[in-house]
Amino acid sequence: MTAERHPSDLAEILERVLDKGIVIAGDIKIDLLDIELLTIRLRLFISSVDTARKAGIDWWETDPALSSRAARDALAQENAELRTRLHALESRIGTEELSTVGATEERSPR
Repeated sequence: MTAERHPSDLAEILERVLDKGIVIAGDIKIDLLDIELLTIRLRLFISSVDTARKAGIDWWETDPALSSRAARDALAQENAELRTRLHALESRIGTEELSTVGATEERSPR
């Protein structure tokens, strides 16, 4: 007699897949007269968040569309860049105004 081990239910199968992770890969190629017109490469990695992190995958944490923290960070970075540009422009304008005022004062009789 051979004892066969069957998963008891879908939850057990899902738990095993998420714990270990599973990769599904495939390519779709469309050729016309031996000329490659289109290649689509599909890669699917199904796992739990912890398993994905162990594999070095955490793109959802840095995508502003998926993470409110990443959106705030992106907005803060954009604000800092704009402030730097504004400061540089204000400095240029201030320097140009000072040189214009100085040139005007040199030309005017006292």
